[in-house]
Amino acid sequence: TGIKPGGRIETDRLPTEVRKRAMEAVDSFGGRVTIGDVSSKAGLKLNEAQNALQALAADTGGFLEVSDEGDVLYVFSKDYRSKLVAKSFRLKIEPLLEKSKSVAEYVIRVSFGTALIASIVIVYTTIIALLSSRSDEDNRGRRGRSFDSGFSLNFYPTDLFWFWDPYYYRRRQRRTVGTNFIESVFSFVFGDGDPNEGIEEERWKLIGQYITSNGGVVTAEELAPYLDVPPTDETMVDESYILPVLLRFDGRPDVDEEGNILYRFPSLQRTAASQRSGRKEYVGKRWAEFVGGVDKFFKEKQWQFSKTKNTETAMVIGLGGLNLFGVIILGTMLK
Repeated sequence: TGIKPGGRIETDRLPTEVRKRAMEAVDSFGGRVTIGDVSSKAGLKLNEAQNALQALAADTGGFLEVSDEGDVLYVFSKDYRSKLVAKSFRLKIEPLLEKSKSVAEYVIRVSFGTALIASIVIVYTTIIALLSSRSDEDNRGRRGRSFDSGFSLNFYPTDLFWFWDPYYYRRRQRRTVGTNFIESVFSFVFGDGDPNEGIEEERWKLIGQYITSNGGVVTAEELAPYLDVPPTDETMVDESYILPVLLRFDGRPDVDEEGNILYRFPSLQRTAASQRSGRKEYVGKRWAEFVGGVDKFFKEKQWQFSKTKNTETAMVIGLGGLNLFGVIILGTMLK
């Protein structure tokens, strides 16, 4: 059945993150998916996945297919992305807006460091100019003396290219070796970014993929490594921590013949891949073996504000102290 697009762009009504994650899931399955495929792969709620697929199908001329088992499949052409961009003005300007936002955030980040370095240059240039206006004899005496503390600043003009790099944060997170001085200033003042950014999205992706890999039936203990399980009395069985998963993926509890509580997710059992294999209950396991399995637990990364070494941190603090000292001296000289 072909879905005829209406007069308005339905995809523009979707939240940006929902649309992006749904489209990535569609691409990963080759353009032939069920609601359960998108929900588990993208970590979206079932209603979010359904709304996204309906909007994408309406705007790109997608088709619905009904399998012999009664499952509804959404089928998209290979060029559905280009069709969507051609119709949506929002998608055309979205990359430009995102780039403009990144540039604006970058300008705000570097303004402090720029002002600090400029302040030091201006302050000490002014101090030198004032001292130079004194007697020539004093100036020659000062120029004749030298002092070697054994301390090296290691500042090079090429460091300024790092300082004015809009992709500093991306480059900073990829670097594992030592940093130069300008990088240390950035890291000390602004930090290295949150390593757990977008972690909830990854959590739901792992949970959805794990449920699918087990044929849509799991126990609470299997999902516990992915969830925040509150401490409870060992004598009590409390599986309330799985309720958010049931709500998100439309699951329901079930009891097997041995009296064990199982959680069944019918929507995640309906996959486009099962139509090819003909045996839906084994699709998840075969998929997990094909990709090497799903991560067995969910782990947050330790957030360290700045990864600069102690020596680099001391240099940055010294730079700030040097600026403060220069301002005090200059203020005294101008009185």
